[in-house]
Amino acid sequence: MLFHSSIRKELAHSFAATLLVLLTIVVTMMLIRTLSLAASGSVDPKEVMLVMGYTVLGRFHIILTMALFVAVVSVLSRMHRDSEMVIWMGSGRGLMRMVSPVIRFAWPILLSMVVLVVFAWPWANKQTADLRDRFQQRSDLQRVEPGQFQTSASGNRVFFIDKDTVNGTVGRNVFISATETKGESTISAQAATLTDTDRQQLLLLQKGQRIESTPDLQNIKVSQFEEYLTAVDEKLLTLSEDGAMKTRSTVELIRNPSLPAHAELAWRAGLVLCAFNLLLVGMAVAAGNPRAGKSGNIAFATFAFLFYFNMLNLGEAWVARGQVSPLAWMLGMHGSVCVLSLIWMLKRHENISFRSWVKRRLNSPTARSLGSEPPPAKA
Repeated sequence: MLFHSSIRKELAHSFAATLLVLLTIVVTMMLIRTLSLAASGSVDPKEVMLVMGYTVLGRFHIILTMALFVAVVSVLSRMHRDSEMVIWMGSGRGLMRMVSPVIRFAWPILLSMVVLVVFAWPWANKQTADLRDRFQQRSDLQRVEPGQFQTSASGNRVFFIDKDTVNGTVGRNVFISATETKGESTISAQAATLTDTDRQQLLLLQKGQRIESTPDLQNIKVSQFEEYLTAVDEKLLTLSEDGAMKTRSTVELIRNPSLPAHAELAWRAGLVLCAFNLLLVGMAVAAGNPRAGKSGNIAFATFAFLFYFNMLNLGEAWVARGQVSPLAWMLGMHGSVCVLSLIWMLKRHENISFRSWVKRRLNSPTARSLGSEPPPAKA
């Protein structure tokens, strides 16, 4: 059908262009953010591109939602601005007839969003968390770059290694300065070997000396050693079973009866419902005054998008704290948006005006007869 094919073709072109622009912007922002994390020591600089890829993949459903919403608003706004909608409405194709071609165009995108939210979102978050944890759990000796002084994770030690091996477990010409409650100690050794235990990482120093001093520097002790064993740092604990819910699969969340799990489930389901409701909101928003231009519709659409997503995050926090049940929140939030959008579209479809309705009621014969009744006769 000419009506359906023309709308779907223009929606496809607008969606592809918007998706490319948004993806470029998001990738650039994620690259800057990941580079800042790498500079601060939270992410391995060698894994910047990998972390950025996981981050973009985990948020790709949001990009699809915004691209679809902007495409619907821009296409229908152009049709109203160019008086193309007047022709379709004159041929019996009102605004409610737009629902069918828009849904037929959008359902593959909505289905891909379901897959991304259910599977890609937790998987990407888990991969990113594993990369960060693995980088944060590296030993103090592995934190040190050869030829550079480096502070330990606890902040009370300073390490220096002249050279190390490829795997980072053996170092040459090692210097360690530690500050403790009983004083300061300085250790220098020709070689050091890193070994792991269940709870700690131990450093075996060979052929060196240890200098100990009290805080007031009154007593200084110098000792030589052939081998000296010292603890580098305690291993960092990994995420517990009740850790971040964003890394849990959807099946695990369904089996988990806790409030944070219900909140995460409501948030994931709300993302798909939000994308569907934004289609209806976009169709209702796009029907406006052709003389007003498209900037007003785009500005209102951007505000509606941001407000909707902020409400999703707010609802997740309320459900996690037990202030509202997940079902009540989803029905109240997404159900009300869907109903209001349909009412708005029906009003535009039937060209119903509240001001005109009030004027008609005031100018009706009954109202005029009541307003023109003669005053009662005086006694």
